[in-house]
Amino acid sequence: MSIEKVKRYFAAYGMEDRIREFSVSSATVALAAQAIGCEPKRIVKTLSFDVGGEPILIAAAGDARVDNAKYKARFGVKARMLSHEDAAEKIGHAVGGVCPFAVNEGVKVYLDESIRRFDTVYPAAGSSNSVIKLTVPELERHSHCVDWVDVCKGWQEENGE
Repeated sequence: MSIEKVKRYFAAYGMEDRIREFSVSSATVALAAQAIGCEPKRIVKTLSFDVGGEPILIAAAGDARVDNAKYKARFGVKARMLSHEDAAEKIGHAVGGVCPFAVNEGVKVYLDESIRRFDTVYPAAGSSNSVIKLTVPELERHSHCVDWVDVCKGWQEENGE
């Protein structure tokens, strides 16, 4: 099970007790925010894409949406999300629990700039009813982030940008 992989990963750092599991679904931004009791924008959604036949993940703030023009400028191809079946197979986590930890070998993880405005965030932890609370530097370190990207829109409006 995917959450077990994530628990083992964080156990190696003495952090497995920070994973929270709920009796309700946290598979969407809204459901996760409700389960935790935080603002939806602090939920990190991890989106899976195909870039030239290779799977990648982009983790973004809950209020951010992928901007197709920015995505194409950064990755050189149109944004094409993986199907539910492909995400589970190629990433190692099923949709609803996709997270940037304990992923299959070769999966590149990118963090979107929309996350940087927070001290702490809540990404999924490998299942549709789990999260882990992390600081942004912890998220960067434990996701083995390849790079920070600016491929989202919608989140700047709140900040007057």
